[in-house]
Amino acid sequence: MESIILPCKSVFPTISELPQNFHPKTKLPINFVPNTEQSRFTDTHLDYLCKNGRLSEAITTLESISQYGYKVKTETFSRLIESCINEKSLYLGRKLHKEMNFLLEKVDPFIETKLLGMYSKCGSLQEAYEMFDKMRKRDLYAWSAMIGACSRDCRWSEVMELFYMMMGDGVVPDSFLFPKILQACANCGDVETGILIHSIAIRCGMISEIRVNNSLLAVYAKCGLLDCAKRIFESMEMRDTVSWNSIIMAYCHKGDIVEARRLLNLMHLEGVEPGLITWNILIASYNQLGRCDEALEVMKEMEGNGIMPDVFTWTCLISGMSQHNRNSRALELFREMILNGVMPSEVTLTSTVSACASLKDLKKGRELHSLVVKLGFDGGVIVGNALVDLYSKCGKLETARLVFDMIPEKDVYSWNSLIGGYCQAGCCGKAYDLFMKMHEFEVSPNVITWNVLITGHMQNGDEDQALDLFWRMEKDGNVERDAASWNALISGYLHNGQKDKALSFGFKPNTVTILSILPACANLIGAKKVKEIHCCVLRCNLENELSIANSLIDTYSKSGGLQYSKTIFDGMSTKDIISWNTLIAGYVLHGFSSEATKIFHQMEEAGLKPNRGTFSGMISSYGLAKMVEEGKRMFSSMYEEYRIVPGLEHYVAMVNLYGRSGKLEEAIDFIDNMTMEHDISIWGALLTASRVHGNLNLAIHAGEQLLKLDPGNVVIHQLLLQLYVLRGISEESVTVMRPRKRNHHEEPLSWSWTEINNVVHAFASGQQSNSEVPDSWIKRKEVKMEGSSSCNRLCIKEEENENITRVHSEKLALSFALINSPQSSRVIRIVKNLRMCEDCHRIAKLVSQKYERSPTDSETYSSMLEKVGIHVMIKLFLGSKQMVLSISEAICCIAMMSDVFPSWLVNDFVHSFEHRMSYFINTNFSFGNLFISIEVSSGKIRVSSSPARVPRRDMSVKGPPLSVR
Repeated sequence: MESIILPCKSVFPTISELPQNFHPKTKLPINFVPNTEQSRFTDTHLDYLCKNGRLSEAITTLESISQYGYKVKTETFSRLIESCINEKSLYLGRKLHKEMNFLLEKVDPFIETKLLGMYSKCGSLQEAYEMFDKMRKRDLYAWSAMIGACSRDCRWSEVMELFYMMMGDGVVPDSFLFPKILQACANCGDVETGILIHSIAIRCGMISEIRVNNSLLAVYAKCGLLDCAKRIFESMEMRDTVSWNSIIMAYCHKGDIVEARRLLNLMHLEGVEPGLITWNILIASYNQLGRCDEALEVMKEMEGNGIMPDVFTWTCLISGMSQHNRNSRALELFREMILNGVMPSEVTLTSTVSACASLKDLKKGRELHSLVVKLGFDGGVIVGNALVDLYSKCGKLETARLVFDMIPEKDVYSWNSLIGGYCQAGCCGKAYDLFMKMHEFEVSPNVITWNVLITGHMQNGDEDQALDLFWRMEKDGNVERDAASWNALISGYLHNGQKDKALSFGFKPNTVTILSILPACANLIGAKKVKEIHCCVLRCNLENELSIANSLIDTYSKSGGLQYSKTIFDGMSTKDIISWNTLIAGYVLHGFSSEATKIFHQMEEAGLKPNRGTFSGMISSYGLAKMVEEGKRMFSSMYEEYRIVPGLEHYVAMVNLYGRSGKLEEAIDFIDNMTMEHDISIWGALLTASRVHGNLNLAIHAGEQLLKLDPGNVVIHQLLLQLYVLRGISEESVTVMRPRKRNHHEEPLSWSWTEINNVVHAFASGQQSNSEVPDSWIKRKEVKMEGSSSCNRLCIKEEENENITRVHSEKLALSFALINSPQSSRVIRIVKNLRMCEDCHRIAKLVSQKYERSPTDSETYSSMLEKVGIHVMIKLFLGSKQMVLSISEAICCIAMMSDVFPSWLVNDFVHSFEHRMSYFINTNFSFGNLFISIEVSSGKIRVSSSPARVPRRDMSVKGPPLSVR
């Protein structure tokens, strides 16, 4: 008769009911006789409890029956372990492991492997390692469990170590384990191990396995071995979606988006439909390359194929726009994502908050903050850091501090965000206090922390503290200085106007360094320094960086080397819209409107669409050529064809277009019909045009508008007073707001700079050295130039007359350059911050004529002043001698060349300057209230001056007579 087992609830004696000296292993109850029926009952009962979700009760039952010596089947124990894994109960799993030796007849490797997997899947990798180390026998399954545990925890380097240990034990992975190891190779970039596994797979006959092939393909793709990946892909008999995704990703990593797109189209032809992952790979690649608009088009195409974008798709697009400074578009995409019912992830919110921070849009930032709280991401350190950065950039430091305090586990970037906010607000003291508190919270400042503090102190003018931090980085902070540390100092010095200090550091620059320094050399006196920086770019192999090439084009053109700009442009393998715009702007700056137009047409033929910068340059180009109709058509096409809203720079270019062509009425009508608020640049352009074409009333109107916008500007006030005088209005009757009067303690308005022997020298109007320069020095006889014609432009000057401010700064710079320039120099380059007066124009032309330069040189000099207003370039032959004179002595030389001194003295000076001399001449004389001494000895000339007490004139010549070689 078959035995029938009735289900019932068994009650086992508790531990308290057992004798105190009871030991299950050695002593059993007298009446205990284990049999098969009881074992079957126990296993069935435990299975019943597990299936009904009563795992805790099952484990308690096991603890009770183990004391009576009952055993369970291996299968039952395995199912209990599986239940612990399913419920993620590490506590119950540990209790089960504790009873393992009492409940099983024999502990086999299968159960040990199962327990190992339980520990790893329940989040205790350390206990998994302990279990693994205690295993008596490690078979393929044990190694697979341990490698799988490390793989799930993304411990790729440990996977690699386990693989080599496994091979040392003589255990070869199978086709299921190889992909996990190859995944670790790909993430570690260990291509050598990948090649080793490839050879093992070939020897073991697993090369036909599609999973192995896909994993090998992924390794070669991520490690940049595109040719190997391509060979594997082409040799595969079967290809699934994973295969196509891997090869497409390989081409995306190489930046070959065209080939990646071709492969996606080929998928359709071979009957494999691209999935969401395939499209996301392509979209992410477009965004990384900065081609965000094309990424949007790919997303629309994906939707057309019936695949809806997920949160990863939207996050790629939003972060791509944010990273490429298209923050407004990033916010629009975030709004579209929400309207499409896609919930943002933590990464999505971080990118969107960062876009708000860049725009300093506090209102939208607060809305995002409320959404972060609503979705439960407010405790996340990544989003928290972005919010701290947002409020810091918007000037809400108290709110930023509140968000900072609410972040439960702050990392170094949390501290950096708040420290950076205080530095940007000028609160460097509070930033430094936070820096010191980092040590209390056991957070070590990194190089970014130090660099943020250095930058903050430099921008707030505390150079000493910045330098102290810079030198303490390595000594006190054990943080190695990087290129950004040097860049922080360099950009700070440039920000404070100390270009010499910025250019004095000697270290290996990076892209940021070059891009910071080059704009400081974008003037005529920086031409030599630009070439030195260009050589540094070549030595550091940075010439292929698109941003650096564009910056070199711009800097060379602004420093007078337009031919170098064109050479760099022609040699570029890749050109973007900035490259074309920069060259166009260079041609416009130098007055070559026809060349600028030619470059514009070449750009259109290359398939590039013009942007805001292109239109600004081209309208200015048509203004130079006085092609009014073409300029008007260009301005109209901005919005009509390209949907670009004109900006202030385009309106200024249009005013210049009308003004240069003498269409002043059209210019004022255009200004009156402007949709945007009038700026200083608008009225400045109109004032220049009115001056050139002699329209006094319009010039006064423009000057008055300028003074309203900038009432404290002394130059504008002076210009307007001159206009009133020209109109017959006395200065006393003028009621315009007067700026505060300057005193002798204030810095002069007029400055000029010139470069001699790699040193930039600055000169201010009225500057003196050893002795006073009397007013009689600056009174010149009018120099009548041959062929000069009357000019109909209004004679208004940005700088006061020399009888008020004494000698103008450009004359000081010119005389200093004449005396101190190297013998081989044929060009003197001077930069001035104001427009040069007519008298200084004539002096420059006279100097050019004195040294028999062609009239073209003077015309070049004058035309450049007309175009730029501050650049002076005079070509002349300096002779064979190099003389070092003080500033007052240099003024004396210029005065002699202006025919102030007697002709006999000028002739002697010119002869001694142009020829080698073997005689000694000492000339003393009085001029005005000065005593002048000129001494020539062995080819050296020295001029000195001192206040004259008694008028005297004495000339003595010693040594052999004048001999000319």
